[in-house]
Amino acid sequence: MEPQKPSPGPRQPEGCLVVAIRVPVRIVVLVLVAPVRVVWDAVVVGGRFLLDTLLRPLGRALAWVAGGLWRYVLVPVGGALGWLGRALVVVPAGWLHRSVLTPLGHGLALLGRYLFVVPARWLYARVLAPVATAAGLAAYGVLRVLFVLPAFALWRWVLAPVGRVLAVVAREAGEALSHAWRVAGRISRAVGRALGTLARWILVEPVRWVYRSLLAPVGRLVRDAVLRPAARAVRGALAGARDTVRQVRADVRRALFGEPRQPVAVDRREPQGPAARTLGSSTTALTKD
Repeated sequence: MEPQKPSPGPRQPEGCLVVAIRVPVRIVVLVLVAPVRVVWDAVVVGGRFLLDTLLRPLGRALAWVAGGLWRYVLVPVGGALGWLGRALVVVPAGWLHRSVLTPLGHGLALLGRYLFVVPARWLYARVLAPVATAAGLAAYGVLRVLFVLPAFALWRWVLAPVGRVLAVVAREAGEALSHAWRVAGRISRAVGRALGTLARWILVEPVRWVYRSLLAPVGRLVRDAVLRPAARAVRGALAGARDTVRQVRADVRRALFGEPRQPVAVDRREPQGPAARTLGSSTTALTKD
């Protein structure tokens, strides 16, 4: 479980100076900030529209082009240049550093230590350090008397009270700016809603009424009285035209090729076998020629 946040303590009573500064500052800031907030909201809406319709597709295209350029051009060229630089610069420089500069540097360091470092260290320890310490103490005393003490007095008796007053003014100005920004936002939203309602009553509702009261009934009347009968008439005319075309085509075929041949009826019954022997016949099926 999250530890509970300590509740804020009771607000300290405010003096008359704070109250006298707060009210006029808030009024002035509200008057100045309200147009800025309205313009800001309009700029934000336009910026979002521009971002969604232009900048994001353009950014995706540029990213695709940059990715292809990096992958297919810069990386191969960089690899080739790196290999070439290593072969021409790094390997010879490493050999020069190991074989020439390192031994030469060790030799120069051992000559420079005895020629410069040891004498300079002795000079600093025996001469410069005592002189610098004395000079530093003297300079500190002079600077303390001339600058530190007057600056401390100026801070304590002048700058600190003025700073407290300015802090109160700045805090109240910041609170007034925040309050005015919120109020200006409410005003901007109210103006936007009013403009939307006005546009609705001026444009949307008349158009809807015209469509619902005039255009829709007229459209239904035209559909029922004109379009549907016309469609039925057109369908009937097309059907008659198809029948006429079919009849003309049949007449042309008869004129060119004659009447079509009628199929001949074929008796598909099985032939009857020889008559069976009866009681009155003297022959049978086996002895009959």
